[in-house]
Amino acid sequence: MSARRRTVAQRSEVEGVGLHLGTPCHLAFAAAPPGAGIGFRRTDRPGSARIPALADRAVLTERRTQIGEGDDALHTVEHVLAAVSGTGLDDVTIEMDAAEPPILDGSAAPFVAALARAGVQEQAGEVEYLDLDRPMRVTEGEATYEAHPADGLQLEVTIEFPHPLIGRQHGAWAVTPGAFVTELAPARTFGFVHEVEALRAKGLIRGATTTNALVLDGTGLVAGSLRWPDEFLRHKALDCVGDLALAGRRVRARIVAHKPSHRGTVSLVRAMLHNARKESRVMDIDDIIKVLPHRYPFLLVDRILEIEPNKRIVGIKNCTINEPFFQGHFPGHPIMPGVLIVEAMAQVGGMLLLGSLESPDDKVVYFMSLDNVKFRRPVKPGDQIRFEMNVIQIRGTVCRMRGEGRVENEVVVEAELAAMVRDR
Repeated sequence: MSARRRTVAQRSEVEGVGLHLGTPCHLAFAAAPPGAGIGFRRTDRPGSARIPALADRAVLTERRTQIGEGDDALHTVEHVLAAVSGTGLDDVTIEMDAAEPPILDGSAAPFVAALARAGVQEQAGEVEYLDLDRPMRVTEGEATYEAHPADGLQLEVTIEFPHPLIGRQHGAWAVTPGAFVTELAPARTFGFVHEVEALRAKGLIRGATTTNALVLDGTGLVAGSLRWPDEFLRHKALDCVGDLALAGRRVRARIVAHKPSHRGTVSLVRAMLHNARKESRVMDIDDIIKVLPHRYPFLLVDRILEIEPNKRIVGIKNCTINEPFFQGHFPGHPIMPGVLIVEAMAQVGGMLLLGSLESPDDKVVYFMSLDNVKFRRPVKPGDQIRFEMNVIQIRGTVCRMRGEGRVENEVVVEAELAAMVRDR
């Protein structure tokens, strides 16, 4: 029997100063609807869209995991993601009133404690997994990874630092919620005195102190003591758990990591997702009209970029000035009607449902409901909308999906849809 999705039972909060930006942050864990996954919401920016914690939003940066760029970037999210993912939660919104979570004691333990106070609530929908069907290898700088098929997440990590307290350390863990909480979550981040000046010149570690990080000089710790002799290794494994959360689903693989880095683990996640998409051929308009019953001027899908049958689809709609609706909808300031944006999203969802059937000509998709529809910005001539639809639940002939449309990586629409496949 499939596992049910898990979220928090109630809100729980922490506050403190960010590690790199050094700004105060109030953070809250809040429940999210089934299928929403793990995501962030900036409470200091009213009306801003929820930001999914996904590898395609991550930016390969130095010393931290970053989602997004510029003013919208979220910095140093690896510890809070590790806490949520490591404790086996699927749908959680992480609310923050700043761009960087608090560093607290430098580990994931305070976040784990906050999640324990929140409690766990099972909800509708089945847990999604990222599985491998064959081994793979990824290299990013000095970081190398091997990933093998497995029934759960297993980490085997090796680090090497020319320091008397570290040297070469190696360990392996089966990452269950219980093992994560006791064996990895309390491990703190670390750094070296000789790096401080250069990192601060780059605008980093502005909030770092000896109370929220293990700081090493040439011979040992500047202050405090270790929680384990291999705390440095365990923290690197903790970082891996947080970065693997960017898969957007629970990872089931045995991962062997040598000198892991944030850049490296994000690259590994992207490669695993790419390999897991077994059916990713592009479908052009000739393929689409063989599946959908719509025709001009009501066919609103131009191309399908990715398909994971019964799970996920990505399609695009090109909006040109020649679209008939632009002629009469706000003449002089043409914008695409919101109902047609949602219809285009629904047609992409229809391709996901019908495209997996052996005889789509005999079937038709009727949409039954729309929920939580939000329009974020107008769609204008020249825009290309990239729709991504993810299945929340399939029960019999009824499917519930969550969709998002983006123009140049900016959300223009999001909605939840329910549809039914029927005989023509």
